[in-house]
Amino acid sequence: MQIYRSLIKQNLSNKGHGVSFVTVMTDWISSFPLTQHAAKFAKEQICKVISTGPVPRHIGFIMDGNRRYARKNKMELKEGHSAGFDSMAKILETCYDCGVEAVTVFAFSIENFSRSRYEVKWLMDLGKAKFKQVIGNGELCEKYGIRIRILGNTSLLPKDLREVLKNAEEMTKNNKRAILNVCWPYTSRDDMTNAIRKIVASGCSSERITEDTISNNLYSGGLSRMDLLIRTSGVYRLSDFMLWECVYPDCEIEIVSVLWPEFSPTKMVWILLKWGFYRTYYGHRMAKLINIDSEHAKES
Repeated sequence: MQIYRSLIKQNLSNKGHGVSFVTVMTDWISSFPLTQHAAKFAKEQICKVISTGPVPRHIGFIMDGNRRYARKNKMELKEGHSAGFDSMAKILETCYDCGVEAVTVFAFSIENFSRSRYEVKWLMDLGKAKFKQVIGNGELCEKYGIRIRILGNTSLLPKDLREVLKNAEEMTKNNKRAILNVCWPYTSRDDMTNAIRKIVASGCSSERITEDTISNNLYSGGLSRMDLLIRTSGVYRLSDFMLWECVYPDCEIEIVSVLWPEFSPTKMVWILLKWGFYRTYYGHRMAKLINIDSEHAKES
């Protein structure tokens, strides 16, 4: 009886924040150890099934909505960003469980330096703390054999953070099973500008410059093309992220309405299932239609 009273009291206190009694009950039930174990088992089995079918080799994430999540839940901004890092760990685990080879996350845009000095400093400190955890513990990297790569203009970062990021790359450089690209700080314009500078400095003549020349000199040089780009928060823009890598016809762009800290492994699994379904069935049908049209063109 005491539990129900506390739930009702919590529901009444949350009405002003738009939180329903169903949501409170769901959160309460999901807190049971048995429920958590069953959910984890179900997720593992679904991921095994997904890994047997078509799976994107390379997924990119624009992790948008941390600040709005903080305002929505009446938190400090730093708490919203911290929740975003926690969400990233869960989504990475889901991706690698499903057989994804490479994940690229947009952790910090060069344009974010224009935010308040307090917020920028907190993001730098948070990033340093999280990567120190990876270096000190590294369970996720060891479990999935993840190699960490830092993509971006790192000369703009504080020296102590650069050293931490470099150590993370060094410690994981021999891992071969999966890749985690962390774009920090990054914009596509800076990426392409840097690539052109490198090409010019190498003495390459203009006649010899091809798309492959530019691709190989980007921060992501040598990485497979992006198959799926996911942006949270329902905003329809790419925010200067991986513009070169995601313009290929085979790259699907998925815009989801939830904020990044609310983007759950369940939603990630559903997107992967949908991607595999369309790639298996509609992709093949489209190929057949193209072949039929080609045959008609030959006959005419």
